[in-house]
Amino acid sequence: MADKVPTIKIVPLGAGQDVGRSCILITIGGKNIMVDCGMHMGYQDDRRFPDFSYIGGGGRLTDYLDCVIISHFHLDHCGSLPHMSEIVGYDGPIYMTYPTKAICPVLLEDYRKVQCDIKGESNFFTSDDIKNCMKKVIGCALHEIIQVDDQLSIRAFYAGHVLGAAMFEIRLGDHSVLYTGDYNMTPDRHLGAARVLPGVRPTVLISESTYATTIRDSKRARERDFLRKVHETVMKGGKVIIPVFALGRAQELCILLESYWERMALSVPIYFSQGLAERANQYYRLFISWTNENIKKTFVERNMFEFKHIRPMEKGCEDQPGPQVLFSTPGMLHGGQSLKVFKKWCGDPLNMIIMPGYCVAGTVGARVINGEKKIEIDGKMHDIKLGVEYMSFSAHADAKGIMQLIRQCEPQHVMFVHGEAEKMEFLKGKVEKEYKVPVHMPANGETVVITAQPKLDIKVPLEKIDRSLSLDPNPSKLECPFVAEIVYDQANENLHILSTAESEDLVEDTDCVPITLSLSEIIKVNRIDWNVLAKELLIYDPHLQQKDDGIEMFHGEITIVATDSEDVELELIWDECREHWFKIIHQAILTIMTPENSPPSTPVIPVNA
Repeated sequence: MADKVPTIKIVPLGAGQDVGRSCILITIGGKNIMVDCGMHMGYQDDRRFPDFSYIGGGGRLTDYLDCVIISHFHLDHCGSLPHMSEIVGYDGPIYMTYPTKAICPVLLEDYRKVQCDIKGESNFFTSDDIKNCMKKVIGCALHEIIQVDDQLSIRAFYAGHVLGAAMFEIRLGDHSVLYTGDYNMTPDRHLGAARVLPGVRPTVLISESTYATTIRDSKRARERDFLRKVHETVMKGGKVIIPVFALGRAQELCILLESYWERMALSVPIYFSQGLAERANQYYRLFISWTNENIKKTFVERNMFEFKHIRPMEKGCEDQPGPQVLFSTPGMLHGGQSLKVFKKWCGDPLNMIIMPGYCVAGTVGARVINGEKKIEIDGKMHDIKLGVEYMSFSAHADAKGIMQLIRQCEPQHVMFVHGEAEKMEFLKGKVEKEYKVPVHMPANGETVVITAQPKLDIKVPLEKIDRSLSLDPNPSKLECPFVAEIVYDQANENLHILSTAESEDLVEDTDCVPITLSLSEIIKVNRIDWNVLAKELLIYDPHLQQKDDGIEMFHGEITIVATDSEDVELELIWDECREHWFKIIHQAILTIMTPENSPPSTPVIPVNA
């Protein structure tokens, strides 16, 4: 049966004890799957790409990979996809959700323009590479089981985070890996919370751990703080820049500021980078089913993404005197419009930058958050005098959310990626202590080998199930001890199925020796009245039998008899299968026969019957 229990190998090519360049290679039962293919925003050389030479020694990847899965459209999860498929070489299927399939090529083209047309890079993928790459993409609907081949299947679950983000279950036979990508366990103003179907029990859960040591404060308190900081700055005549990515936090914060400006009757202009709202309107209208219930309800009456107080950025508006608020891309200040405006505004102490999300180490955004007062940008030193606020409106799961997902899924193993080593280590200890589950946190290039626990099918007759229910005295039937004789028929070993058999059938087999373990305990009582005792115990077993010298319950599996001692004593004898009932019957006897408190009972050595 060893071939039925696949070995699962997992190695991060990116995002191992690091944030950025997410790329995880999973091997399950001889099938090779790459999940995510991201770009590291902290590097401008080949280190921004995952190390594809690890796969197949640097040659084409088509013969090695069975499929590639992209969890969502953020560049640290999909930015290397055209490089991988068109330059390194991969012609197999690439799976992503339909919103990701629509948005991904737009963001890849934007990124290419920044790198090639603005920064002048020549060693980069082209527009044709993006188009050819996207021809290999197959769209996935939520909960749709997609057969990659006759053995391997994948299924997408809603992840929150950004429009179209999905967790992916990768299944081969009885064993599976659930890869979360980036996810959020709490709903926000435009997206719902991540959710998997009940009963999803992966062998391995691979979870992001960006905020592994954080338990975020009240979201409403954060929103109030954000609005207060923006309001105070513009009232003093300052400018506020909010670096965001094109879709996600941009919509969240625009909705928040729009309603506040309306409520407070403010006239200070709010701008967003050109194309931001137009794209958002198009995609949110097209994929309205991916948003939360509030957005769906109001969408019929009005588009939540058509703003009265927020308008497209006008040419030269960043140079205009007076206060203003600007949403600008990209979100980590690693290039583009946001970095250009930041260089102009960073020297004025009246101004403020609000960083609403995580910044990868090495980016200008990360250095600003860390409090650096002098930063070299494009060869020129800049004094950082403006106010800096880091307010996490991040759509990532925090420590509480990660623990919640583990509790829901009950995986055999947990692996953390997409996080910093120190933070992972903290959460690793917490998970192992609370859930008694082994936790792995490999570095890039480090292989983790997991041997899955074998799964066996057992044929259980209905009467056996009814019997198990009867063995649990609690109305909830949570414990339901299962007692059965299990038989493996070697003649049909290819079936890999165990069956249950009745004891009577097994006794006829000379190779089977039945052994029943019985236990007993002496109970001292003040008096013995079998009629009273039998009447009171009927509530537990309506079919009990009263004898001259005792009572039999549950077809003899619990027996109460008088001892030969001169003292007034009862012996309570029970089969091992009735362990759960013993305590209840024991307490009932004490209550009935010694109402004025009996001395403690004396246990005796178990006997075989």
